[in-house]
Amino acid sequence: MSIPDRSAVDVQLAAFDADLAAARSSREAQSVRDKYLGRKHSVVAGWMLQIGSASPDEKRQIGRWANELKQEIETRWAAYQAAAAARAPAAGPLDVTLPGRAPRLGHRHPLTRVRERMEAVFTRMGFTLVEGPELEDEWHCFDALNIPSEHPARDMQDTLYLATPVRGESGRPDDRRTMLRTHTSSIQIRYMQNHPPPVRIVASGRVYRRDDLDLTHTPMFTQMEGLAVDERISLADLKGTLVGFARDMFSDRARVRFRPSFFPYTEPSAEVDVSCWQCDGSGCGMCKQSGWLEVGGCGMVHPAVFEAVDYDAERYTGFAFGIGIERVAILRHQVQDIRLFFENDLRFLEQFPY
Repeated sequence: MSIPDRSAVDVQLAAFDADLAAARSSREAQSVRDKYLGRKHSVVAGWMLQIGSASPDEKRQIGRWANELKQEIETRWAAYQAAAAARAPAAGPLDVTLPGRAPRLGHRHPLTRVRERMEAVFTRMGFTLVEGPELEDEWHCFDALNIPSEHPARDMQDTLYLATPVRGESGRPDDRRTMLRTHTSSIQIRYMQNHPPPVRIVASGRVYRRDDLDLTHTPMFTQMEGLAVDERISLADLKGTLVGFARDMFSDRARVRFRPSFFPYTEPSAEVDVSCWQCDGSGCGMCKQSGWLEVGGCGMVHPAVFEAVDYDAERYTGFAFGIGIERVAILRHQVQDIRLFFENDLRFLEQFPY
């Protein structure tokens, strides 16, 4: 092993000066500096690597000359940068007669604005905004919502499970499986556990599923779910709420259509369609000539859900609905590709200047 000495330092300094003088641009000069002082694969780094296999006396000698080489190169590099800055052309005088340049102002993301408007619609109806954890346990996400153990939503190909259980409120690891929540319905369960009826809430937030990223699907999206529980709540109350939402969000002439469907936590259940506001239901390209646009699902809360949170299912009834925020944004702005909302392309985002 060749131990560096003063002559080796002089050789490397001369080589550094020659390489720096040959640099034709600031980028080339930076490459020269990195060649000698970089953290990996540089001259100084190579000298320091020798310390690991050297004797105690050799370690002191190598460290001394390596530090001296580093300090000398840093001094010469600082002098080179100062000289380069001095050679740079000076800025011209300020022309006060030129018009000023207005600063470019940012604005909220279109999904944020759509979510805020949806929240405003429901808060005017008397709903309260609530939040909940994105990391959920199996009971709040599935069991309490009357989703059976064999339901496809529980499969690994649909739900993002965590390998390690999280710690529960007791501080001990939860013995149930944990996951990234697949819907914001789990927030409703948590709220009902701590609040007796009457209940009137909307919960919005990110949800996660094992979906491939394509024109209409993404593994992370945002959802808003509503819940109302009280004595004598009926399907008519649900319809009136969604009609009010549709007319405030889309068009004052909007109509709502319910198509029978199935959800484990509601009975009866329905898919919700809103009449196309572009053609007023007569049929156009936006609604694919059907006159209707699908916006979400809804239904009357299943008695099993009330039993899970210790509500009296004989006394109370309730309705619930879920609406995809991206879905509403796509319909409002006629966006063809959901991925555009997440790519942060300014050419797309600048089309929403509000």
